[in-house]
Amino acid sequence: MIEFLTQTPWVQQVGFVLGGLLLGILTERFLAGPLRAITMRTQSSWDDLLIEAVRWMPLVWWTTAGVWAAMRIRGFDAGAQAWINQAAGVVIIGSFTLIGMRLASGAIDRFSARNQAGTPATSLVSRLVNMVIGTIGLFLILQNLSIEITPLLTALGIGGLAVALALQDTLGNLFAGISIIVAGQIRTNDYVRLGSGEAGFVTDVKARNTTIQTFPHGNLVVIPNAVLASGIVTNYSLPERSLWIEVPVGVAYDSDLEHVERVAVEVSRQTLEAVEKRPPAIEPVVRYREFGDSSINFDVLLPISRFRQQFAIQHEFIKRLHARFNHEGIEIPFPIRTVYMRGNEPASP
Repeated sequence: MIEFLTQTPWVQQVGFVLGGLLLGILTERFLAGPLRAITMRTQSSWDDLLIEAVRWMPLVWWTTAGVWAAMRIRGFDAGAQAWINQAAGVVIIGSFTLIGMRLASGAIDRFSARNQAGTPATSLVSRLVNMVIGTIGLFLILQNLSIEITPLLTALGIGGLAVALALQDTLGNLFAGISIIVAGQIRTNDYVRLGSGEAGFVTDVKARNTTIQTFPHGNLVVIPNAVLASGIVTNYSLPERSLWIEVPVGVAYDSDLEHVERVAVEVSRQTLEAVEKRPPAIEPVVRYREFGDSSINFDVLLPISRFRQQFAIQHEFIKRLHARFNHEGIEIPFPIRTVYMRGNEPASP
């Protein structure tokens, strides 16, 4: 039996292939798996990125090694041996290219989240970097296959000019998207309003367009990058994500304005602490604005940390202020006008 196994080439070939496959599975399960569990318990996220980048690669490498060893048993000629070596090289280069793309995408996401207060990177950046890495990997594969790259680059240059002329709008949106990302004035998760009226949270900057999600309806608005780059845009998340909301209020003319101000500030502080689950970092502000027709009008300025919270805070503040004014005996008057009509004067005796 042993002599049959050692002297039968096809049995040895199957053994090498199955052996490489088995080694790959064992490496992924008993080495990569425990390493992944260890890195998840560490504070750094870079080791997690490295483990995820090489996920299933040992299986590819061991299987390729088994197939390469199996193909060398039968004593192929020099041409076949060269083809086998090239095929193995293509698999190895392709696997390392994929690892590089995974590492680049993960690194971009981590750097973006660190530099922009948790903001994820746009898909355009990751795709451009992956395209560059993939192109380098493709050139290495062509070089491994002994294919001359220079004529290919020349043909690509001539063909690229024709493509650029045919795809002017697409390329214009692509470069506009790159300029948007490089400028850093519009980022993912920023709340923006365009001059044309569309408003929402930026969800992604892609090669052709930028998508924003309206709030609170949650609809998706698609805007060409060229329109966004050349239009007037108000970014409510820059220079800081915190902002002030303004709530107009009116009280009767006979009210004690000092008392009204104290009550409004106190209710504002309680509302912010209740909704945001922490004391406000900046004190609310009350500013009297005008003598109205039937009330003294003022604005309550509430500092909020996120744009999404403004509606909940305004809702809760109005309820609490109304209840507190009723408790304190502070009147919010109805609009009143005194109307004099000509021709209805009483007749003189």
